[in-house]
Amino acid sequence: MNKEDQINQLISEAAETRWEIGQEFHDKLSESIYSNAAEIAEKTVLKDHEKENFNLDRAIDRIVTSPIWGFPIMFLVLAIVLWLTIVGSNVPSEFLASILLDNVYVFLKAQADLVMPWWLSGFLIDGVFLCLAWVISVMLPPMAIFFPMFTILEDLGYLPRIAFNLDKLFRKSGAHGKQALTMSMGFGCNAAGVVATRIIDSPRERLIAIITNNFSLCNGRWPTQILLSSIFIGAIVPDEYKTLIATAAVIGVALLGIGLTFLVSLFLSKTFLKGEVSTFTLELPPYRKPRILQTIYTSLIDRTLIVLWRACVFAAPAGAVIWLVCNIDIGDQSIAIWMIEGMDQFGWLVGLNGVILLAYILAIPANEIVMPTILMLTVMTTSIAGYGEGNGVMFELDSMSNTHDVLVAGGWTFLTAINVMIFSLIHNPCSTTIYTIYKETASTKWTAIASILPVIMGFLACFLITQIANIL
Repeated sequence: MNKEDQINQLISEAAETRWEIGQEFHDKLSESIYSNAAEIAEKTVLKDHEKENFNLDRAIDRIVTSPIWGFPIMFLVLAIVLWLTIVGSNVPSEFLASILLDNVYVFLKAQADLVMPWWLSGFLIDGVFLCLAWVISVMLPPMAIFFPMFTILEDLGYLPRIAFNLDKLFRKSGAHGKQALTMSMGFGCNAAGVVATRIIDSPRERLIAIITNNFSLCNGRWPTQILLSSIFIGAIVPDEYKTLIATAAVIGVALLGIGLTFLVSLFLSKTFLKGEVSTFTLELPPYRKPRILQTIYTSLIDRTLIVLWRACVFAAPAGAVIWLVCNIDIGDQSIAIWMIEGMDQFGWLVGLNGVILLAYILAIPANEIVMPTILMLTVMTTSIAGYGEGNGVMFELDSMSNTHDVLVAGGWTFLTAINVMIFSLIHNPCSTTIYTIYKETASTKWTAIASILPVIMGFLACFLITQIANIL
C-alpha cells in the first residue's frame, strides 16, 4: 500500500469514528431532551379523569401573578417594605443624629473654636463635617433596612414575579420587562438602581432604564415628602384623618413616579432611543429560603456601604460650598443672597422661590440635606430670631409647628408645598447617581440627558400646576 492510500484510509477511518461519536452524542442528547419533556409533561399535563398534583409554587404563582391579584399584592409588598424602611429607620437615624450632631459636632466645634480662626472652624466643622453627619445619619439607616429586605425578596424568588407582572406594561412603553426590577431597586437608592440595570442586555433598553430610574422615589427624598405632606396636606383635614391623608399623598407621589417611568420610557423609545423591544425568556425560579449570610453581605457591603461612601465623597465638598456661599460677601451681602435674589423671580414663576432653587443646587450631592438647607437659607434671608446656629449651618426642627412657621415666614403656601413635593420627585439625580450613570454608560451625552431632562420636566410640571391653581 503506497503512502497516498494510507493517508486516504486514515481519513476514512477518522471520518467513520467522528460519525460514530456524533451519532452517539446525538442519541444521548435526544434521549435527554425526550426525558426532560416527559418529566415536564408529567408535572403539567393532566390525563383524562386525573386530578392535578398539588404544587405549592404553582399555587402561589396563580395568586401573585394573577391579572386580578398580582398588582395589588405587588403594591402591598412594596408599601410594606417602604413603611418598614421609613418607620424602622426613625430610631437608628435619631440615634446617629444624636451622636454625630448633638455630641460629636458640638465637641468638635468647641475644640476648633479654641485653636482655629472662626472662618476655618466654620468651613471644616459647620460646613464639611456637618454635611457629612447629616448624610450619614439620614441615609445609612434606611439603606441598611431597605436593601436587606429587597435582597430577601430576591432570594425568595418574588422579584422575577414582579418583572412578570410588569413585563407587558414595559413592553408597551418600548422598554424591557427587567426594568421592573431596576425601578424597584431605585426606591432604595437611584445609584443602586442604575447599577442594577446591568441585568438588561439590550444597550438601548438599558439606557431607558438608567434615565428613568430617577423617577423612583429614593430614600433621600422620602423625608422631604413626609415632612411637607404632614405639615401642609395633613393640616387641611380634621386631626383624626391627618396621618391617613398625609400618607396617601406620599404614596400618590410615589405612584406618580411610576407613571412617569412608563411615560418617559415611551417618549424615549419613540424619539432618542428608537428600536424594537427585545424579547427575553423570563424563568420563574422556585421559591426558596433566603441565604442570610449572603443577604447581609450583598445588601450591606455591595450596596449600602459602597453607595454611602460615594455619597460621602460628594457630600464633603458640598458642605464646604454651602458654608462658603453663605459666609463670603460680595459688596454688602453674601453670595447666597445674591443667588437667591437672582433666581427669585423665576422661582416664583414656577411656584417655587429663590431659596428653594438654591437649596436644590447646593443639595445636588445628597437629597438628604435639602430641607436642612432650605430652613437655614430661609432663616438667613428673613432674619427670623431664635432659629438656627448661623449662616451656612444646616439644621432641622423637632417641632413640625416651628418648621411650618419658618417656611410660612419664607413665603410658603399650600401650593408651594405641593410644587416642592412634585419637584422633589422629578428633579435631577443626585451627584452620586450622576457619577454612577457616567460610570455605567461611559457617555457624557447620556449622562447630561439623564441629568437635564428631569430638571426641565420638574420646572414644567410646577409651572403648569401653578398656572392651573391661579386659574382656579
